[in-house]
Amino acid sequence: MTMAAALNENGTSPEKILAPVLSAFWDQPESWTLETYERHEGYEGLKKALAMPPDDVIAYVKDSGLRGRGGAGFPTGMKWQFIPQGDGKPHYLVVNADESEPGTCKDIPLLFANPHSLIEGIVIACYAIRSQHAFIYLRGEVVPVLRRVHEAVREAYAAGYLGKNILGSGLDLDVIVHAGAGAYICGEETALLDSLEGRRGQPRLRPPFPAVAGLYACPTVVNNVESIASVPAILNRGKDWFKSMGSEKSPGFTLYSLSGHVTSPGQYEAPLGVTLRQLLDMSGGMRAGHRLKFWTPGGSSTPMFTDEHLDVPLDYEGVGAAGSMLGTKALQCFDETTCVVRAVTRWTEFYAHESCGKCTPCREGTYWLVQLLRDIEDGKGQLSDLDKLNDIADNINGKSFCALGDGAASPIFSSLKYFREEYEQHITGKGCPFDPAKSTVWADRNPHLEVNA
Repeated sequence: MTMAAALNENGTSPEKILAPVLSAFWDQPESWTLETYERHEGYEGLKKALAMPPDDVIAYVKDSGLRGRGGAGFPTGMKWQFIPQGDGKPHYLVVNADESEPGTCKDIPLLFANPHSLIEGIVIACYAIRSQHAFIYLRGEVVPVLRRVHEAVREAYAAGYLGKNILGSGLDLDVIVHAGAGAYICGEETALLDSLEGRRGQPRLRPPFPAVAGLYACPTVVNNVESIASVPAILNRGKDWFKSMGSEKSPGFTLYSLSGHVTSPGQYEAPLGVTLRQLLDMSGGMRAGHRLKFWTPGGSSTPMFTDEHLDVPLDYEGVGAAGSMLGTKALQCFDETTCVVRAVTRWTEFYAHESCGKCTPCREGTYWLVQLLRDIEDGKGQLSDLDKLNDIADNINGKSFCALGDGAASPIFSSLKYFREEYEQHITGKGCPFDPAKSTVWADRNPHLEVNA
């Protein structure tokens, strides 16, 4: 559901909570075309950027406080600043559009509805870091989005926003859209670079970091789609306007992906620091007759929250202080009919499948986590398995080559913290208490609810 539709249904004033910028005209006919984008001040930010020295553009983005929207929240301007200048090497910008985190669905809708915001941001970024080549690494499975991005690039070339001497500035820039083969590990920036170079996608040892030796061993900036797409509005409307939203350390607007057992799932663009309670109020709340049981603030790789965390500010500091990570702002909401053990098992199966196998802790650890979880879910586990789960997750967390291992451990730690009793019920009851075919516990505890309500 678009934000405009949600506002019409709920009557909430957009001035109070929502901040539609990237999604301002997603619901308009042919929102993805250059004509529509230019009607909404498209490429005005680029014109202002080209009137500034490149170093001033970097400083401006840095001063705005824009933080990376891909999960880690690293300051975007600082990332650009790391690129060495005057080194005689070509510089590259790589846009990470390999959106793969379970529950995360913001970059693909953005590219589908408003691809020119990304292209304009790419030109600004390349001008700032003095790059003449940019790559968009997109998941190859999303063919309709791939076609739409290709068409947007073609339109930009035809209009003079890409190619030689862009808008008479002397900037030459070519953009290549690359379709990845579909691997979660390629969302890790160095694995993405290896894949882009034609090798198997596996994380690289760092240092050297991509800013020094990235794509083709040259200085490279790797940014998320939403990070780059946010830059044009900052240049066009001003850094003070951007900093007027959000919090002091997490300024600006961002896309929250609300999914799961909610009345109106969709993208909700709001200032950083909004709460899940506010977003649920606007989206019609949980599905009728049900209540929130647990949720993820940033996708399945972030420690889960419960209904006690409804008022946690959804910015980097607020979520971190509460014991999780903002990540990709993928708010997956599950009601009381959901089995926590089953959900965590499915997530862990995903991580075991997507592990690249390069490092032992992740390759072996995720496999054994799956075996234990399947046994517990099927009622074949032992109470000692719970400590064993915790130990294996601890052997993965912080000890794997990249953050995939940490992401696999997070739902284990947090689910045991908040729902250990439910794990124990699977073991002592010899089956899932949420499956009437195996146990009567679920029916006894929830006599008023239907299985498939």
